[in-house]
Amino acid sequence: MKNFALIGAAGYIAPRHMKAIKDTNNQLLAAYDKFDSVGVIDSHFPNADFFTEFERFDRHVEKLKRGEEKIDYVSICSPNYLHDSHIRFGLRVGANVICEKPLVLNPWNIDALKEVEKEHGTKVYNILQLRLHPSIIALKEKIQNGPKDKIYDIDLAYITSRGHWYYTSWKGDVSKSGGIATNIGVHFYDMLTWIFGDVKKSVVNVHTHDRAAGYFELEKARVRWFLSINSDTLPQAVKERGGRTYRSLTMEGEEIEFSDGFTELHTHSYQHILDGQGFGLEEARNSIQIVHDIRHMDAVGLTGDYHPLAKGEIVKHPFSV
Repeated sequence: MKNFALIGAAGYIAPRHMKAIKDTNNQLLAAYDKFDSVGVIDSHFPNADFFTEFERFDRHVEKLKRGEEKIDYVSICSPNYLHDSHIRFGLRVGANVICEKPLVLNPWNIDALKEVEKEHGTKVYNILQLRLHPSIIALKEKIQNGPKDKIYDIDLAYITSRGHWYYTSWKGDVSKSGGIATNIGVHFYDMLTWIFGDVKKSVVNVHTHDRAAGYFELEKARVRWFLSINSDTLPQAVKERGGRTYRSLTMEGEEIEFSDGFTELHTHSYQHILDGQGFGLEEARNSIQIVHDIRHMDAVGLTGDYHPLAKGEIVKHPFSV
């Protein structure tokens, strides 16, 4: 049984990490979040110590480190811009680290973390759960076993509606979240490059506060992609049935179904890491480079081969003056 500490216990994704720790027969000893709405801990680890001040959490973990119940893993579910600092904390206390995506915001942060890994002899793992999804694994095998010179045409769309609260939170601050492409797109970019190879060309057509769209040329695919948090961009059929989310991945016009099976992927990810596998710093590099580049590109508008959903009317930022 391994001992865990958790940073970001009040976050949206934290319950999946708590469940994964429990389902893999390990224990959560300590958790931290500046917000105290963490009653979900009771469903998993009611005896875990909880802190709302990082300094007290730090002191407690140090105390455990010098006792019999040292922390083996630190799980990180904090806001994106804090991942780098919290990963360093985990490594410094002698623990391995399991961090949500995006691992960091900039590719050079990975280089620095590799040095910290070496200093402390522990490892950083990124949650890249789509690589463990049965449908995605099957697609990768299909491409590997297919014609070596074939270039596939891919359309990716992901719309996850968010209200005005999003812009007030850290997620609406590009300096903290990395923007739309980083916050909701990074794991899709990882999946695509894992299957179809590295990016040879990248174009950004649209990049605003609530959506991003672009085009990739990968080694084995041409990809039109569209990401949005605005419900107005949902396809009409989804709106009519009251849906708030739309996820679509098509290859050569044929839908690849991977909407199901997400609930257990964090547990699979944890088991993968505990079994000595896991996705480390280098596995995260491709997607971090991609989102960094997207963030710093100028949008060229609706020219070239762009995703059809990119044609939607651009709306003002809800808090613009």
